[in-house]
Amino acid sequence: MPPEIIGLIEKPHLLIAVLLVGAFGGMAVERFCSKIRRQAWREKNRWRWDRKRDWSKIDNRPLAPKPDPVTPKQPDAADQLRIVMGAHFTIQPLLNKSEARVFRELDTIVIGCNPGWQVMAQVSLGEILRSKDADAYRCINSKRVDLLLVNEDCQPRHAIEYQGGAHHQGLAAARDAVKKEALRRAGIGYHEVVAGHTTPSELRRLVEKLVDKPKDG
Repeated sequence: MPPEIIGLIEKPHLLIAVLLVGAFGGMAVERFCSKIRRQAWREKNRWRWDRKRDWSKIDNRPLAPKPDPVTPKQPDAADQLRIVMGAHFTIQPLLNKSEARVFRELDTIVIGCNPGWQVMAQVSLGEILRSKDADAYRCINSKRVDLLLVNEDCQPRHAIEYQGGAHHQGLAAARDAVKKEALRRAGIGYHEVVAGHTTPSELRRLVEKLVDKPKDG
């Protein structure tokens, strides 16, 4: 037996110290190796942990229903009066110069064809059309026709639209299409007078074709 072993046996406290150092050293090495293995495993399976964390962020509670849109409160008559009293108003011509010229010519021709007929300007479609379809009515309620021919019973018969030089810019054509279709469905005629193209004689021929003859004529 080597003398070093014999010396440790003869001195038990040294043997115990050596065994303890070895044991602690082995435990330290084992913990280090275990830590290395865990880190390697985590690196290998990192995508699983990331996905788990992502899913944990998702709120699985049922979505709360969206609140109904709140309709803005319409001012009552007293509020409207207060608002109007605090505002300033000015006169705005019902027709521009070109439209007024067409109105005068049209009015003269219409009365000459039938004194019972009249020409009205800037008439709201909401005043001359009705519909049980509320959505359809809202589409036309605020739209207007430039000129309207009504018979002796004040029944709307024909709408005359004055098309100026810039009339078809932007969404004007689409708005006219809506008005034209609504009037057609109600049985009201729709006709256009084009600036620079419709002559007075052509306007007269159009009116003579549209206006009924007097009943006693």
